[in-house]
Amino acid sequence: MAKSWTPTSWRQHDAAQQPQWPDMAAVDAALKQVAGYPPLVFAGEARSLQAALAQVAAGNAFLLQAGDCAESFEEFSANNIREKLRVILQMAIVLTYSMGVPVVKVGRMAGQFAKPRSSDMEKVGSLEIPSFRGHIVNDASPTQAARIPNPERLVQAYHQSASTLNLLRAFTKGGFADLNRVHAWTQEFVGASPEGQRYEQLAREIDMAMGFMRACGVDTENNSTLHEVDVYTSHEALILGYEEALTRQDSLTGEWYDCSAHMLWIGERTRQLDGAHVEFLRGVGNPIGCKIGPSATPEWVIELCEKLNPAQIPGRLTLISRMGADKVEDALRPLLRAVRDSGHPVVWACDPMHGNTVTAPNGRKTRDFEDIVTEIAGFVRAHNAEGTWPGGIHVELTGDDVTECTGGGHSVSNEDLDERYQTICDPRLNGRQSIDLAFRVAELIRTANA
Repeated sequence: MAKSWTPTSWRQHDAAQQPQWPDMAAVDAALKQVAGYPPLVFAGEARSLQAALAQVAAGNAFLLQAGDCAESFEEFSANNIREKLRVILQMAIVLTYSMGVPVVKVGRMAGQFAKPRSSDMEKVGSLEIPSFRGHIVNDASPTQAARIPNPERLVQAYHQSASTLNLLRAFTKGGFADLNRVHAWTQEFVGASPEGQRYEQLAREIDMAMGFMRACGVDTENNSTLHEVDVYTSHEALILGYEEALTRQDSLTGEWYDCSAHMLWIGERTRQLDGAHVEFLRGVGNPIGCKIGPSATPEWVIELCEKLNPAQIPGRLTLISRMGADKVEDALRPLLRAVRDSGHPVVWACDPMHGNTVTAPNGRKTRDFEDIVTEIAGFVRAHNAEGTWPGGIHVELTGDDVTECTGGGHSVSNEDLDERYQTICDPRLNGRQSIDLAFRVAELIRTANA
């Protein structure tokens, strides 16, 4: 536990990217309400995730962190959660089977409601209105009234997170993730695609392997490891008042845990070493992450490691590089070298999405699938050159058949973007592109280790 830290000590530091709440008394009332609710996750679950991430840091497992760019209050349904989980499980199966290592599954869900913005205001036609900061703060509708921060949304975010977690636990422990049912995970639109056919072939091989195990006398029907999976939750810890309200002291260890999610991360815009976000997360017991952009220096990264994980606990800290396809290899290698030589046991993950966002001719924000793969390839090459483990990927995806990112096996063109462009913030991979990406990632890492 960090010395001289309390759940409120972040308030003595500059806090970037916080909403301009019009009524602080209403905010305090909403946060008091959230603070009185039960924790969303438990300290023991966070410790289990940290133990799994320690295996990633040691090069014995791989991290798949995936989900929505920003969860929506309006598109909240059991089907939406199930389809997103299905894609994550399918990707994990591809990665596990192809790479031969366990995959630690962490969803960007059950709390990923807040988004940092480059400007407090945005222009919609001739109107200048407050920027959309995620449904935990305001509404995406392009009107002045909709963009006024509303503290009642803090309470709504808690309730939606609780419902999502309940459903995730039911699906992952109730038979949906059963390895014997791997064929049933194939969605119709995936089954008809080239990458879906690759998945079908992999599923048939898994079925044969399961049959072989049964023939050898292994009881596959009653082995819980074949029927259940662990899927943890994560989000960017952006709205610090909300995170503080859900921070509780563990009765077993006496340590403080942010019980809003199993894992929290600090974004590229809020990673100031003397800022409130670093101050808050340095004191909680959860595994934590930090986005690292191309401007980061080796000296800065080492200082960050010292602040967030001074005891050098394996699995405690994940560094998520988001460099851009054309910068990643050259920018990342000095950081890998410095962290390796310092002895800090970090997990290195690649966010290939945020450094590769472009504007299409029709004005839509998009990301090209090949740029995403190119960044991951550079990430893998950098690790291979420095003798370190490319520990995972951090991607934005949905289970819906959207047209938000271009390219992929069933190529989405710029002209297709308007067909099903549904995101409330950043463009996401659809199910077909996500599974295609899993195959490409496995091939890249397998080839690098050959």
